Order: sequence, then C-alpha cells, then structure tokens
Amino acid sequence: MSMKQQIEQKLAAGIQCKHLNVVNESHMHSRGTDSHFKVIVVSEEFAGKRLLARHRQINELLKDELANHIHALAIHTFTPDEFAQHQGQAPESPACMGGSKFD
Repeated sequence: MSMKQQIEQKLAAGIQCKHLNVVNESHMHSRGTDSHFKVIVVSEEFAGKRLLARHRQINELLKDELANHIHALAIHTFTPDEFAQHQGQAPESPACMGGSKFD
C-alpha cells in the first residue's frame, strides 16, 4: 500500500468525510520520495471546532506516519459550508524550505 493510500485509509476510517483528497506533493520537493502530502478533509464533524482542534484530530490519526514517514503535511479542514465558500478549493502548498529529518 502506498503512503497516499495509507493516509486516505486512516482518515476515512477516523473521520466521517463528505470529501477527502490526499495529494502527494513529493515531486515538488528536493527529496522526491513519498514524504510531502496535502490533505483536504471536509466533514460535519468539524462544525464548532476551532482550526487547532481539527488539525490535532488529523495529527492524531496520522501520528505514526508523521513520526516515521512524512516530512511535510499541509492540512486543510472544512465543514461542508466552509468548503462551499472556498468554492471547493484549498490553498496551494508553499514551496519546501529544504532539509528533511530523513537526511
């Protein structure tokens, strides 16, 4: 199973997603391995939760991947209404600043 599939599986199992998109952005960075990802998660579960609580929920679900496999994870969490206000788009990820805990 690829890292992208593993992330998708864990998020889908841990959150009732209306929309889930996991983007492997590793090709945009110097290392080139499956170490840079962006996740876009849309769920009713996020209603009433602050951004920090939403991100903590994602981080908890992916704690093994973050500790052992992923160098960078861009997290974009929305309720369905928020996602509609953003016209179904998440911001572009910034360029990598270089370096890796794996180097």
